[in-house]
Amino acid sequence: MANWSNEAEAREQIKALVAEYYHDFQEKKTDFKPGDRVTYASRVFDEKEMCALTDATLDFWLTTGRFADEFEKEFAKWIGVKFANLVNSGSSANLIAFMALTAPELGDRQIKKGDEVITVACGFPTTVTPALQYGAVPVFVDVTVPQYNIDVTKLEAALSPKTKAVMIAHTLGNPFDLSAVKAFCDAHNLWLVEDNCDALGTQYTINGETRFTGTWGDIGTSSFYPPHHMTMGEGGCVYTNSPLLNRLIKSYRDWGRDCICPSGHDNFCGHRFDGQYGELPAGYDHKYVYSHFGYNLKVTDMQAAIGCEQLKKFPSFIERRRHNWDRLRAALEPAADKLILPEPAANSRPSWFGFLISVKPESGLDRNAVTRYIEDHNVQTRLLFSGNLIKHPCFDQIRGTDAYRVAGELTNTDFIMNNTFWVGVYPGMTDEMIDYMAKIIIEAVNQ
Repeated sequence: MANWSNEAEAREQIKALVAEYYHDFQEKKTDFKPGDRVTYASRVFDEKEMCALTDATLDFWLTTGRFADEFEKEFAKWIGVKFANLVNSGSSANLIAFMALTAPELGDRQIKKGDEVITVACGFPTTVTPALQYGAVPVFVDVTVPQYNIDVTKLEAALSPKTKAVMIAHTLGNPFDLSAVKAFCDAHNLWLVEDNCDALGTQYTINGETRFTGTWGDIGTSSFYPPHHMTMGEGGCVYTNSPLLNRLIKSYRDWGRDCICPSGHDNFCGHRFDGQYGELPAGYDHKYVYSHFGYNLKVTDMQAAIGCEQLKKFPSFIERRRHNWDRLRAALEPAADKLILPEPAANSRPSWFGFLISVKPESGLDRNAVTRYIEDHNVQTRLLFSGNLIKHPCFDQIRGTDAYRVAGELTNTDFIMNNTFWVGVYPGMTDEMIDYMAKIIIEAVNQ
């Protein structure tokens, strides 16, 4: 039995044992052999994440706490915003980002039921779901190939007197044309929400100023699901430079309450029992005053503890993703007669999430046959999420109704649905894995 003299000593010894466990049983070997499984994504971690998780577990605080506070502070500093708020997933981050814009405190800019939000159908559904569930109207615009982002030449045609916001994602690390989209939003007094879940660490330059994506708009969102750029298991973040939006984000995340007391604290404002709210009796306990119809979407401190260590590694993750993407791009150049290879957006330095490939129709190749060959040779593939969201069963009951609107034709969106797939470039991939993956893809299109 251990003979600990105090809790601090006990913690250090327990964490030392966890580190030994990691090195003995969890540490991954890098001796890749052609034919071994190449996944599109995977967690990249070491004993530090496991020890941080252990530290948080020993606290047994369970909900959001000191590690969440640390992560929010360090993440905001790293990405370059004033405020960052952790949530339990990237999808929840999108929900909170959207719902914050429905708050009555925003006056004429409040998104109300029936108002329109410009977006794309080629992407992940939870960029669009919050608007539909609330009763706002998504307006779907086509995308471009080979950037796979919104076609900014279609924005003006999508505009109507009901338009209140643009909410779109940066696709697999490649940013949409932020310069054009931001100028459009500024010209028409529209909110801009950047779904940054697949592009964390991407840089974009406007008029000589370079910032991370997610910080050019009014609100940015991130996901920390295991396949993403960094992980805390489940988890996400909503960030902004606006004090008003920050307060609304916190409220909608934390049950819709009016109170801003941190978890575990009472009477933070010093006026817990002397306020007048709505039609409540004077002095009603401020901790139980609800100014919005909110949720409980907080993250646990165990997850945040993992994120604190991941954030320290994150710059190296970004560089490895870029290295892997560049190597794969060069290796696939011989197949450019049959494949459309991806191109980074102008004025950007992407933090790549994946490598998008489209089969050229004139090649006579079938996308599904190509991906089957690749999968049969132990390389994991993915489609570009929904392809065309309005073709999915979730639209069956609203298809053809005024619940959404399509601006123009979705020609490239349908092209992507039928011809496009992607493979991974996550930082755990070695050069040998990238080279094998390129070899198999070239074989697939030459069979």
